[in-house]
Amino acid sequence: MSGKIDARLTELGITLPPAPAPAANYVPYVVTGNLVFISGQVAVAPGEKHLGKLGSELTVEQGQKAARACALNILAQLREACGGNLDRVRRCVKLGGFVNCVPNFADMPKVVNGASDLMVEVFGDAGRHARFAVGAPNLPADFAVEVDAVFEIE
Repeated sequence: MSGKIDARLTELGITLPPAPAPAANYVPYVVTGNLVFISGQVAVAPGEKHLGKLGSELTVEQGQKAARACALNILAQLREACGGNLDRVRRCVKLGGFVNCVPNFADMPKVVNGASDLMVEVFGDAGRHARFAVGAPNLPADFAVEVDAVFEIE
């Protein structure tokens, strides 16, 4: 039986990808108490990878698309952490965004909005969160963006 968040995803035309496997020696998420800590998710979606540097190879709009791909992977991990029931999510507490960019690039917050906007689209006011968005000289495998997250669940 699908819940209200699954119905919302359907309404938005969103199909979550399978939860990506970890790329190294870590777990994709940790549940402790009523919090879920989701490891950094990179900008990869079925059939596409978002690679390159913002400010030289990629535009802000391309970076936002990459951040949205990260957020979809976060939601896939969150669904796993919630035993398949996203209705257990009380709120998105925090997102952390890392943007692969050239030294003089200053639009990291605009790029990470691609992830933040998705959380609000899906969860409404419960999707509003604290956040950081920082630039990095490079990210693993030249991914454009990486985002991690913390959620409160029931």
